[in-house]
Amino acid sequence: MPGVVEAGTWGLVAGAALVVGAAVGFLLRVPGKVIATVMAFGAGVLLSAVSFELIAEAHEQGGLAPTALGATVGALLYTGANVLLARRGARHRKRSGGQQPSESERAGSGTAIALGALLDGVPESMVIGTSLLGGGAVSVVTVAAVFISNVPEGLSSAAGMRKAGRSPAYVFGLWTGIAVISALAAMFGYAVLGGAPPEVLATITALAGGAILAMVADTMIPEAFEDAHLLIGLVTVAGFLVAFTLSTLE
Repeated sequence: MPGVVEAGTWGLVAGAALVVGAAVGFLLRVPGKVIATVMAFGAGVLLSAVSFELIAEAHEQGGLAPTALGATVGALLYTGANVLLARRGARHRKRSGGQQPSESERAGSGTAIALGALLDGVPESMVIGTSLLGGGAVSVVTVAAVFISNVPEGLSSAAGMRKAGRSPAYVFGLWTGIAVISALAAMFGYAVLGGAPPEVLATITALAGGAILAMVADTMIPEAFEDAHLLIGLVTVAGFLVAFTLSTLE
């Protein structure tokens, strides 16, 4: 299978978890504490993936300077775009409660939420594509981490969209579209960065890591602790250790 096609396939697999999570969140009445638990687990998984699969890998490829630069730029880009979208109604796009505004309450919020979901998903998918560079196999840890974290992201967000009065066509059209774009982003990461020097590749990898870390802190952790119970911290550590264990076995 050509590398670019393989990258797209794995990106689609990881992105499809958003649709699975959205279906559960939209069609079922999932208790808030359950959503908080799965979101905490997903946050722990992504924190581990950022640490050991992205930042550590970037440092090994290009050293400290490109890694620090990339992570900082990634966080700045994500935060800047997120601030702009938050002002247009996408601030609580991953919240399962009544925080998300309806279109009647905030005109244009639907578009902002869609763009916010895209902003959250693209860095993860590009990393999947770049993990195939050099002729190696895809990073199982990266795909697993993105897949596992995407389920609670889709679940929580779709539950909030239902409460905000979004239609099934909007919800499932949005997440299906994001899954497809995830595949394209993975293909882009593979095709465009194939001939990049190690320092450039390290910077891009760290950039994605910085953006993902900012996303976890801004959108996943608040939802995880919205209905926090006494085991939330333990669940987060469990997610972290699951991803870490996978990285040691890869």
